[in-house]
Amino acid sequence: VQLVESGGGLAQPGESLRLSCAVSGFKFEQYDMIWARQAPGKEREWVSRIRWSGGRVWYADNVQGRFTISRDNAKKLLYLQMNSIKPEDTAVYYCGKAKTVYNAYTTIDDYQFFGRGTQVVVSS
Repeated sequence: VQLVESGGGLAQPGESLRLSCAVSGFKFEQYDMIWARQAPGKEREWVSRIRWSGGRVWYADNVQGRFTISRDNAKKLLYLQMNSIKPEDTAVYYCGKAKTVYNAYTTIDDYQFFGRGTQVVVSS
């Protein structure tokens, strides 16, 4: 299993970034996926989840209305569009896959993370 995150970087408050996660080694179209982030000195927290079909999504309260998760099952890509970013969005962002197929897990512990993440720094 490989999950390779990309798209992070340095941005100013209010700007946008689009993160991508390229996956291989498993049947992406059968798994719910998650974006999570970890800021320095803090635990990893979930940011957004998406059903295997893409038909339903959820967001953490602190990104609701600013971030959009999506997926392209044909291309095996997961995305996170980040708009109106804030300094508190600074973190390493990871994509993760659910532990088993088709299940809609709600806790971050039920997802598996294999990638190195992509660093997002928001600063003026």
